[in-house]
Amino acid sequence: MLDLEKVLDAIEADNDIRVVVLTGAGEKCFSAGMDISDAGNPEIGPKGQDLWRRVDRFSKPVIAAINGHAFGGGLELAMSCHFRIMIDSPQAKIGLTELNLGIIPGWGGTQRLMRIVGKSKALDMILFSKRIDAAEAQQIGLVNLVASPEKFMDEVMAFAAKIAERPPIAVRCVLDAMTAGIYEGFDAGLAKERDGSKIVGASKDAIEGFTAFFEKRPPVFKGE
Repeated sequence: MLDLEKVLDAIEADNDIRVVVLTGAGEKCFSAGMDISDAGNPEIGPKGQDLWRRVDRFSKPVIAAINGHAFGGGLELAMSCHFRIMIDSPQAKIGLTELNLGIIPGWGGTQRLMRIVGKSKALDMILFSKRIDAAEAQQIGLVNLVASPEKFMDEVMAFAAKIAERPPIAVRCVLDAMTAGIYEGFDAGLAKERDGSKIVGASKDAIEGFTAFFEKRPPVFKGE
């Protein structure tokens, strides 16, 4: 968690980075969740909540490339990302399985899963510790895209490249407005939207966007 926090610090400070991809090492898991041996550490729960919330509120789009199992805290991290792309493999399942251990999701899972798939489905998944495959995850809206193992990272990077082509300042303003609406309420989200409209309206990217439109060519946004 501390290592991830340092990486996020570096990414946020680097204006050349427009989109972030998180994926698991190896081929078996995106993340199997919390190390059970750390369960008694009183610092783990609050740190997980804070860090996953930071990912959720990150100023640049974050893609979870779910290349294998994502259970417990691993799925909670994936749900904190703005987009989720999952590998289409029988060996890849995702779920909040904490109740099998007599504990509950503690890194935002009770809130984010409900926000994404609805209360009833979230309760069904959490209370019965269900593990679902990529097809069902896409059907209920838990993942945005499903990709075959052979093309998985190619499709992830192609998706990331499309986001990177979008105007960075406008992307950040959209994320800020949505984040404010979720965490602070509807009116706060509208206020951020108004502020964002002023910011993008004064940007060189807006000039480029309108110029490209009239010149009938793709815009080239520089984040200025």
